[in-house]
Amino acid sequence: MRTDAIVTEILPPDMKVLMNHIYEYKKGVRQMVLFTFNKRYEDYATARLKRQNISYILQPVGNDRINLFFGRKQCLEAIRLMVTRPLSQLTPEEDFILGAMLGYDICAQCERYCERKCRSCMKAQ
Repeated sequence: MRTDAIVTEILPPDMKVLMNHIYEYKKGVRQMVLFTFNKRYEDYATARLKRQNISYILQPVGNDRINLFFGRKQCLEAIRLMVTRPLSQLTPEEDFILGAMLGYDICAQCERYCERKCRSCMKAQ
């Protein structure tokens, strides 16, 4: 008696999260995604996006981590112009815009902006 083996792809948790982000993007839930993951999965992640014809930008973070922005080309063009340094070094205004583009809760983004702006004002004094 012959049994056919079913081959299943075992994905690490990071890549399962990526698959969910891609699904949400393709369904129109998100216009743009920021996903931070271990560099060892870079080839897998970029190949997956290329196969699905999804535009993306990679940004090294350090500690073997990578920021992967993907989504609508218009959004990525803005990212190319705005995110020219590590995310922790963005101005409060740039950070606010990025959060809004990523679809984060706008009230939480306003709170974050005010906190970051107050901190930067305190440092300037």
